[in-house]
This record gives sequence, structure tokens and C-alpha cells, in this order.
Amino acid sequence: MIFMNRELSWLKFNERVLEEAESSRVPLCERLSFASIYQSNLDEFFMVRVGSLIDQMNMTPKLRDNKTNMTSAEQLRAVLARVHELNHRKDAVYARLMEQIEEAGVRLVDFRKIGRQESERLERYFDSEIAPLISPSIVGRRQPFPFLRNRDIHAVVVLERKNGKRKLGIIPCNAGVFPRLIEVSASEKTYMLAEELILHFIPKVFQGYYVKSKSLIRVTRNADIDADALYDDDLDYREFMVELIKRRKRLAPVRLELSRELDGDIVNTLCEYMDVPREYVFQNNTPLDLSFLFRIQDILRQRTELFFERRIPQKSPMFSGNEPILSQIAQGDKLLSYPYESMKPFLDMLQEAANDDAVVSIKMTLYRVAKQSKVVEALIEAAENGKEVLVLVELKARFDEENNIVWSRRLEKAGCNVIYGLDGYKVHSKLCLITRYEDGHTRYYTQIGTGNYNEKTARLYTDLCLMTANQEIGREAAAVFNALGKGETVESTQHLLVAPHCLQNKVLDLMQGEIDRALAGEEAYIGVKINSLTDRKIIDKLVEASCAGVKVELIVRGICCLIAGVPGRTENIRVVSIVGRFLEHSRIYIFGKGERAKVYIASADYMTRNTIRRVEVAAPVYDPAIRARLISMFNTMLSDNMQAREQQKDGSYLRLTPGEDEPLNSQEFFYQQAYDMAPNSARPAGTP
Repeated sequence: MIFMNRELSWLKFNERVLEEAESSRVPLCERLSFASIYQSNLDEFFMVRVGSLIDQMNMTPKLRDNKTNMTSAEQLRAVLARVHELNHRKDAVYARLMEQIEEAGVRLVDFRKIGRQESERLERYFDSEIAPLISPSIVGRRQPFPFLRNRDIHAVVVLERKNGKRKLGIIPCNAGVFPRLIEVSASEKTYMLAEELILHFIPKVFQGYYVKSKSLIRVTRNADIDADALYDDDLDYREFMVELIKRRKRLAPVRLELSRELDGDIVNTLCEYMDVPREYVFQNNTPLDLSFLFRIQDILRQRTELFFERRIPQKSPMFSGNEPILSQIAQGDKLLSYPYESMKPFLDMLQEAANDDAVVSIKMTLYRVAKQSKVVEALIEAAENGKEVLVLVELKARFDEENNIVWSRRLEKAGCNVIYGLDGYKVHSKLCLITRYEDGHTRYYTQIGTGNYNEKTARLYTDLCLMTANQEIGREAAAVFNALGKGETVESTQHLLVAPHCLQNKVLDLMQGEIDRALAGEEAYIGVKINSLTDRKIIDKLVEASCAGVKVELIVRGICCLIAGVPGRTENIRVVSIVGRFLEHSRIYIFGKGERAKVYIASADYMTRNTIRRVEVAAPVYDPAIRARLISMFNTMLSDNMQAREQQKDGSYLRLTPGEDEPLNSQEFFYQQAYDMAPNSARPAGTP
């Protein structure tokens, strides 16, 4: 078998995240982050992927996965079973982490671990600070079961009268007014979760009843809405998206989590009220929301040994601080590598363009931007200075829609021409085009990136930013924007690879070129770094390449539906996944070796949704020095023996170890390299 199911492959990725929470190589407080990320990842997985599978099962039950031939029902059964297994592991990881956190000086307690005085103090706090803010309800004929908001925690209690009649009581625990971590003892840094405090004193809320059983519960709701299928052309698109966001918050539950074991009949009753099948119920031995772990990190912030060494994005040696950015780009292509190098030259470029009398226009695609976006502020300033500013704001960027709606209104108010994407396609490209009038001619300056225009994630994600004054690339970027302005997509390109029509087919042609070389007895090579691999046509071509003798090396952070190393089929393919301090997000495509190597950076993963259902852009790297740098970076990542896992021929992943080789953490290597290469930069403390 050479194929793996997409959803099960994603769960393997999240398992690798959980491994970082287990790893003694990772500082204690950073392990808390990985535990919380594991949970938030799983939340989104249920909201999007499980929700989508449930919809498929209900609407097209005979539809099968085109790689493993599993129906949606079969996929759901396999997913739920695997999540139960991983949750047991997560519970054990959390228990060990909290033991170590207590050794570090912070205690998270419940009422079994505190004395009478502390209990009495907490009761007074509950009476004065929490009880006035909660909104209890009892389910009955005149009081229907309340709506439980997505991922909010509720206390549920089975109440019994003296006459033996039972009722269900519910209290929301996310008031948003009282803190999640309640201080039990400031001197001893002892805390209790607010929901545990509420659950303990629940008899005080429902006086006159006997509490038979109680638990905390949390509902996860489907968030997978097809905006294009619901959109009416007579509606304002932005206002339609506002209403769609409201609708998503009320979609059907896809998971019910419990903090304690409840009687089976009670669980069945809850499932009936919320229309959740019993198999979607999970009991956890950890808090239902682990985001409070970041607060524990804050409490321990002064213990620097419990955290990763502080790293600061460095100045790129490709840029000088004494000359305008556009002038420097005109002299030669430039590359920024985040988070190792600062985003500042790109921000400076936008700021300069906004205030440059010779700049005619700025055109840009925005998918996810920061809450306080310097990028958007520069575009607003450019518009206010009389520049033509065209901004495509993708309102269908899942879970960022509200932020994008806010920014789109500000951009429009400033005089920018704002468009909201295309019918049937998300615009996921990272493309910026500055047009400048020089010596009687228009001149293009183009930026193509692998990641979002987001100052926050540029410090957390690994991404690449190419800036070029190549006029042929600029003309093709202009064609992309002209098509977007008309609600269309480009049909042909010579330099850029542009989905949906000019990326998948061109990638397949480039792979075929390597296959032809291998069949002719020449050295052939394909190297790809992406986040996910699911596109069946590309997978089939990679298998064909392997069978033809092409050496294929893939760095795939997340989903990988291709299994490497299978004799006779994929034995010439190697798959590596790197999960570390920074989220691996850059995409690099390499075809061929040595001088003839063709290298691209891209916004697109090798997923069908990216290659034929979105507007994506991959840019060729023509500068020899930058091309060599990218190939060197790729090879360094392939040599990582600290944070890398290599896929085995059974589809499992084996964590690599240094053995007799020198230990190599590629992310730390690149950061140290950035420090060493930065102009006038001091080395970080503790480095040789």
C-alpha cells in the first residue's frame, strides 16, 4: 500500500506535536505550548475536517476517498478510534507536565489538595465574585435545553428533588469577567481553574436539590460552511460573510467532551438534547481547554531556563540601511527568510512606496494579517497620498473572516479599491506589485511570498519572501491582478506558476522532465518542501518518478498521503517531517540538480484545493546566489537529526537521532546563521 488516508495522516502530524510536549529536549514551559497547540489543532480538525466528513456521510454516503477507497463513514470510525487513543496519551502527558510545573513552583489544585482555610477563602470568593455573574438554568418543559456556544465550558449537574424527580442543571463557565485561573495562595503560587470552583459550589446555586452527579462539558461545532454555495448575487458579499460567521457559530455539534464520568443515561440525554451521536463523546482527564497553560508560562516567565533561548529576527545582509529598498531591489533580487531575518525591509518597502511620488500604484493580496497590521496601515497611507491601491482581501480565510472584514472597511474608507476574491476560488497567493514611473517608463517591483503578510506570524512561522525587479515577472503579476480585478483567473504564464490553471499542470511537466532524464540514464532529482501532500495527480507522478529512478526528497510538515520506501513503487522517495520551535510553513520546489536546477518558492501546497481550487502563485528563483541559498537550506533541513521524523514504509514516522553525526537542529542552525551574517549584530547570549 502506497497511500495513506488524509485524515489519519493529519492525526499523525498532531501526534508529532504531542511528542514535543513529551520531549525532554524541549524546555518545560515550551512543552506547555505544544500541549495546548495539540488541543487547539484537534479542535479545528473536528470543526473543519470531521464536520466535512459528517456532511459527506449524510449527503453522499457512497463517496470514497480517491487514495484509500474509504467511505466517509469508514474514515470517521477510524478517526474517532485514533483520537481516543491519542487522548489517553495526551492525558498522561498533561499529568507529567503538571507534576513538573509543581516542582518548578506553580501548583494547579482542586479541592482534594487544599485545606479548610483555603476552601473557606475560595467559598467567599465564589459568593462575592463569581455567583453574581453566572447564569444557571434548569432544563424543563418551560425551559428548553440552552444553546451551548462552540468550545465554551459548561457545568452540568443532575439534580434530584425529595420526591425523586430528576432534572438537569447547566451553568456557563465562560463569563469572561472573572479570570480563568483563580488564585488560591499568592505566596505559594497556587491556583484553581474557575470552572472547577463553579462545579464544586454548584449545590449553592441549585439549593433545594440534591446533586446526584456533575461534570464539566464542552461542545465543538461544525465550522465547515461552503460560502460560495450559499451566496446570493443580490447580496452585498461582505455583509453576507458577516451573517455567515454568525451562522457558523450555531452549526451542529460534532464532539462532546466530558471532564468526569456520568451515568450512561445522562450522557444519552445530553446527546439527545444536542443531537450528538454517542460515538462522538470523549471523556478527558485533562481540563477541557488548555489555553490557561499560557498564563502559567507568564507566571514563570522569569525562569528563563524553562523557555527556549530568546531569539530576535536579524537584519538581512542583503539590504543596506542607507539606500531606498526599491533601489536595492533594482540592483538585484532579494530574499528574506522568516523568522530568522526581520520582516522590516518588506515593511520599509511598502512605507517607501506609500510616500514615493514616482510610485503609481500598489496592488496586493491579503489572506491573513495581524490584528494591528503595519502592512494595512502602509496601504491606507498610500491611498491617502493619492496612489492607486488595489487590495484583494480574502473574506473566506477561515477563522480570520472577522479580522479581514474590519480591515476591508478601513481600506475602503481610506480610498483603496477593495475586492473580495472570486466565485468558486479562494485567493491564497502572497503577491504584491508596486508600479513606479521611472525615466518615462513604468517599472514593476514584485514581491512573492510563501506566508501571510502578518508581522506576528513572521516571528513564529518559517517563510520566504522574494523581492524582484524582473520585468517579465512583474508583467505576469500585473496580469494576475488585472484578471482578479475582472473576477477572472489567468489562463497562461511563462514564468510564474499560477493556480488554478497554470500550476498543477506545470508542476507535472517539470516532474515529467526529470522522469525523461532518468529514463535516458541521466541524473534526475525532485525536491519539495510543503505543508501537505494530497493531490492525487501529483502523487501519481511522484510514484512514476520513483519507478523511473528519479531521486525524490520530500519535506512535508503535515498531511502526507504518499507512503515512501515501498519496494518497487516508492523506494526512491524519502519523506521527512520537521516539527519544532517554529511552524514550518515555507514552500520550495526543486527540479534537477546542479546548474540546471529549477527552483521555485510558492504559496501552494500540493493539495488539490491549492493546485486547482485556489489562486496560488509560485515564483521562479533566477538569481544564482539565492537559488544556491535555497538549495542549501533545503539540504540542511533534510540533514536535521534533532527535530525531524522520517516516514517509514508502513506509514509511521521515526524520530531521527544524531547517532555518531553532529547534532543538527535546522531551525537553530538557521537562526545562528542569521546572527552570524547580520550586519552590526551582537551574537545572542550563550552562543560560541
